Amino acid sequence: MRKFKVTVFMAILVLMLAACSNSSNEAGKAETTGKANDSTEVATVEITDAHGTVKVPVNPKNVVALDNRTFETLANWDIELAAVPKGVMPADSPYVANEKVQDIGNHGEPKLEIIAAVDPELVIVGQRFASYYEDIKKLVPNAAVIDLNFDVSKEASTPGENLVKGLKDSTLTLGQIFDKNEEAKQLAADFDQAIEKAKSAYNGKDKVMSIIVSGGNIGFSAPHSGRVWGPMYDIFGWTPALEVDGTSTNHQGDEISVEAIAQSNPDWLFVLDRDAAINSTDEKVPAQDVVDRSPALQKTTAVVEGKIVYAPNDTYTNESIQTFIEIFESIAESLAK
Repeated sequence: MRKFKVTVFMAILVLMLAACSNSSNEAGKAETTGKANDSTEVATVEITDAHGTVKVPVNPKNVVALDNRTFETLANWDIELAAVPKGVMPADSPYVANEKVQDIGNHGEPKLEIIAAVDPELVIVGQRFASYYEDIKKLVPNAAVIDLNFDVSKEASTPGENLVKGLKDSTLTLGQIFDKNEEAKQLAADFDQAIEKAKSAYNGKDKVMSIIVSGGNIGFSAPHSGRVWGPMYDIFGWTPALEVDGTSTNHQGDEISVEAIAQSNPDWLFVLDRDAAINSTDEKVPAQDVVDRSPALQKTTAVVEGKIVYAPNDTYTNESIQTFIEIFESIAESLAK
């Protein structure tokens, strides 16, 4: 009988201990879960922009993008944007057609108040909007504001190097911010490969002339500096067709006549159609038609032999790394023929 009582007592004791243990475990689980739920810490990444180091939230909400070099990359990664400057973007950009994306206008008369209204966590500044950097920082003091601009002007000592490094660095930076590191690295690798192809395809002696067609007029695009063609002379070691006083001229546009361009007799003609990229209701004359109808150019080696490369139509408003990959691949293919 006593043995039976002891056995019953021990059984009860075991059940009581088990109950206490379960209760303790459940309390521990609830506490851990509560801490996880209460946590408001946001993952961040430190990036380097044109002004220094900036802490940026990973996968930020309410993003404003103002840099023409970033739109295609962000669109390809399906990044939602709260506001963009639709006035200086390619017409076929998904952000232009999306009515939910606010329109900041253009860099000439931007509606900066819209940036404050969308309450962004991140504002991506660059290129045409770089001069508004300080104004935007004051406007949205709680947002991370990054400036991805880089200098390819005639004041830059190495515009070619700046273009290559700038496009790669900004792409990798966007990859860090939007958790697209692998995609960014692949773009950078494709960019490097396209450069090598174009560099290998050039024979080192053909004379190159670059022009910009706007309003039916042909303008000279100077070697070495500028947003598109200029830096490529340094990147690929091109021989400029037109020189002044023994050195490449920095003159641009109307300062160099079409006749002077023709007299330089370039072996290759690289053409940028400015009007094709501008959102306008004005009647546009395609750059190819302008070149084909130019009496002065018809006897040049480039035109006679059909050695003409046209940049993608949206290049003037879409200077993304994808655009330059496309240009470099087109150059490589053309020069290799």
